[in-house]
Amino acid sequence: MTLPAVDWAQPWLAPYRARGRAVAQAASVHGSVAEALQGARPAHASVPDFVQQHALPAGQAYEAHIFQTRTVPTRDNLHDFFNGLVWLAFPLAKRRLNELQAGEIARHGVAAVRGPLRDALTLFDENGAVLDAPPALWQALVARDWHTLFVERREWWAQARLLVFGHALLEKLAAPRKPITAHVLLAHEAAGAVAFDDARMAQALDPARLERKPFVPLPLLGVPGWWPGNEAASFYDDPQVFRPLPERGIHGR
Repeated sequence: MTLPAVDWAQPWLAPYRARGRAVAQAASVHGSVAEALQGARPAHASVPDFVQQHALPAGQAYEAHIFQTRTVPTRDNLHDFFNGLVWLAFPLAKRRLNELQAGEIARHGVAAVRGPLRDALTLFDENGAVLDAPPALWQALVARDWHTLFVERREWWAQARLLVFGHALLEKLAAPRKPITAHVLLAHEAAGAVAFDDARMAQALDPARLERKPFVPLPLLGVPGWWPGNEAASFYDDPQVFRPLPERGIHGR
């Protein structure tokens, strides 16, 4: 099988680039994303095994199955390909998300509505990002002061780093569109290399905090250096994408 083409030169793929290219090539040779990911799996306990989707029994909750078996059922598509790459890059954070999901499923079962904690866990797992940036950029982001964030303080982004964590978000970015928006976890007490440390990210996933939805939206193609079109200040004059802060403030703050 051949996965859809991925432009590995894109800046958001930097943390996954070397391994991602190798896994995509292996999937084209072996015909299986699960087998390709398994071949790239390091030999330590933090990373689960990758198995084909049919290993997931009918009616079994996906997250509960991962927790119980330490295996990740994987389909032959871009979504599960990126999910596997995030597991390989950040196994402790992914494991923590899975543990919390499985705990909620054990307590409450699988309902039509996930509940606040499972909803937040899913949001970060699928669409989350982590930002390391100077305080002035954080303040502008939280205020959704897009002009200050991207135009007035544009040069400050040279001191910032942004990690796209959510695998659904990485899948969306395979076909970049201006409205694609990440949910950035407000964890800016960690700075520098620590901000992207796997163990520190896992520690930051506190259930009580996550229930309050400590996320702020960030339209990714607005990030300086991430999209050629945003070099013009007029790029940000789009209220359908760069929306002002609602009157009630940021949910969960």
